[in-house]
Amino acid sequence: QVQFVESGGGLVQPGGSLRLSCAASGFTFSSSVMSWYRQAPGKIRELVAVIRSAGGTSYADSVKGRFTISRDNAKNTVYLQMNSLKPEDTAVYYCQARGWAGYWGQGTQVTVSS
Repeated sequence: QVQFVESGGGLVQPGGSLRLSCAASGFTFSSSVMSWYRQAPGKIRELVAVIRSAGGTSYADSVKGRFTISRDNAKNTVYLQMNSLKPEDTAVYYCQARGWAGYWGQGTQVTVSS
């Protein structure tokens, strides 16, 4: 059974940092491309960052230089380090594995506000 459990969200002031975690199970994590998505109120879900099995990464232009995606294959966990947060980063953040479309966790809420 494929599962994603996101955690680490919260309320942070503009300019602050958060580190999100996503524990995955039910598939071969180490060989999977992992992604972080986010969905703000009233908006469609958007791709934020991708990390390939060999470690290559890519980012949405809106977060490039501020967010870093990483993975720990021993723990079946993918991370998103978010620095210099802005109010427009406010959203529910989700992780997903390529090839398992339709499987989503509960997400973790990130709110950036003073």
